Parts: sequence; C-alpha cells; structure tokens
Amino acid sequence: MTLPTPPLTTALIALRPVLPADLDVFFLQQLEPEGIRMAAFTHTDPSDRAHFDAHWAKIFADPIVTIRTILYDGQVAGNIACHTWFGPPEVCYYLGKDFWGTGIASRALEALLQLVPARPLTARAVKDNVASLRVLEKCGFRVVGSEKSFANGRGEEVEEIILELR
Repeated sequence: MTLPTPPLTTALIALRPVLPADLDVFFLQQLEPEGIRMAAFTHTDPSDRAHFDAHWAKIFADPIVTIRTILYDGQVAGNIACHTWFGPPEVCYYLGKDFWGTGIASRALEALLQLVPARPLTARAVKDNVASLRVLEKCGFRVVGSEKSFANGRGEEVEEIILELR
C-alpha cells in the first residue's frame, strides 16, 4: 500500500488511498444483504473475515491496481478501483447502502477516470442493477455485451452486462 497521496476532491466527494482502518468499514458494508444482492459476485461467505483480509492483502500487493477509498463529507462511503485481474483494465466500486442514490458513485467514478488514463476500460454490472448501470452510462461507458455467470451473492446464474469506455 502506497501512502500518502493527496485526496482528489469533487465537492464533498474525495478519493484517497485506502488506510488500514478503512477495511473495517468495507467489511461491514459488504455484509449488507442488499449490497450482496446488488453486487452479486461476492465470496461464498461474506462474513469470513480471514478471506476478506486475504483478498485485500492481494489487492495491496498488486502494483497495477489503482484502489481508493471514497469519502463523502469525511466519512468512508466505499471504495473504487481499476484492476486487470480478468484481462483488460476494469473499474469496480462498492458503496455502503447508506450512500446509495446520492450521486456519490457517479462523482467518485468521474474522479477515478481522471486518475486512470488507460482506455479502453471495461466495467460489469448485473442486468437488474439499474443504478450501477446508470452510473456507468453517465460516465460514458457503453454496453458492449453480456454473459451469464454464477453469482454467489444470489446463489444463482445471472446476466451480467459488460460495458466499455473508449
């Protein structure tokens, strides 16, 4: 983990490097049942803290990942990243339920896109995650395909929409 870099701020939204204390908040956020359903692609047991910590250790060890904590008015709202784990650079984000529907995700993604110059970028969202699809489209991502995959967070196969930003 590289520290510190100055936060990137847009009104009350700021992106800053992830601090160890943020992980406790992220862990609790990813336990929210509604969040598990919307994210869909979760670990088989989101309450497994050892797995959660190992996953984050892998993120911190990957020098190619751009990962930031999303702050809203100084509170940890979630996290946002760009990674290459599945091939082309891909963005992903997760907000705690208390921060849904506020415009934070769109503004955080706009800020991340300033930090990550790579193009094209991909993103994915479950077909019925209308809010996340809207965030991606507002930031210029366009649908380029879909695929069906098994989602642990739902215990079933779901259709995932694949988007791209050129």
